[in-house]
Amino acid sequence: MLATSDSSLILVERVGFLTIIRLNRPEKYNAITQDMYTLLRHALLSADRDADVRTVIITGVGKAFTAGNDLNDFAIQADGQAPVQQFLRTIAGLSVPVIAAVNGLAVGVGVTMLLHCDLVFADQSATFQVPFVDIGLVPEAASTLLLPQLIGARRSSDLLLTGRRLTADEAVSWGLINEVPSTALDRALEVGQAIAAKAPLAVRHTKTLSRSTTLDVVARMHEEETLMAAQLDSSEFAEVLAARRERRTPRFDGRRDDVQYLTNPDLERIDQGAAERTDA
Repeated sequence: MLATSDSSLILVERVGFLTIIRLNRPEKYNAITQDMYTLLRHALLSADRDADVRTVIITGVGKAFTAGNDLNDFAIQADGQAPVQQFLRTIAGLSVPVIAAVNGLAVGVGVTMLLHCDLVFADQSATFQVPFVDIGLVPEAASTLLLPQLIGARRSSDLLLTGRRLTADEAVSWGLINEVPSTALDRALEVGQAIAAKAPLAVRHTKTLSRSTTLDVVARMHEEETLMAAQLDSSEFAEVLAARRERRTPRFDGRRDDVQYLTNPDLERIDQGAAERTDA
């Protein structure tokens, strides 16, 4: 295990209602250490708990998004509490929208984390590879479940069993990413700001519903109706009605009395467990 912790390896910037998280280890193609996973997780938790953060953008510094796990500082625990596992469980459970801006190389977790992002934009130079079998390992992050759902079983098997590299154009044609703009980060900022202008609770609730594992149609309707009823009684809906009457654009100010809607119980449980282990 690497001995030192350097918070500069993960850069967090606030731009209006957006939080931008940058992997900052360009000399190692942003290969992620255990300390970096912990920093990433804390940045995500902080954003998810902040009512004034409406979109998170993840990108890399330099010529790579990330080369994946730093194999010199990598561990998995049976109880799911290794830093990489906690990071993946956290990003999978966020209520705040997450956009990935993929610059250059995306390998291993650099691809599997994208399955838990809501939107993915990539530079033309970006490539995507999940070479777990090449290094004697198996896939992670529920990628064996989510990747076939996203791109189909045959294409998923192609990537996971051969470990071959996918170009940005192939990735967008397969449905792995959204688009290949001239600059991924600029496009992510543009879309992130557009999302941030919407009703923030409605956005987070919509993401929660979209990520629900409920398959029964009537049960899913009940989930939607429960959140619809909450929104009908919310300050957001009242603001929309007022704005229509006054012929103006709605203004959503991220009121603090709405924070209770924004926390995710699974994230709270994960974070509390980590705190208890640290105190022990």
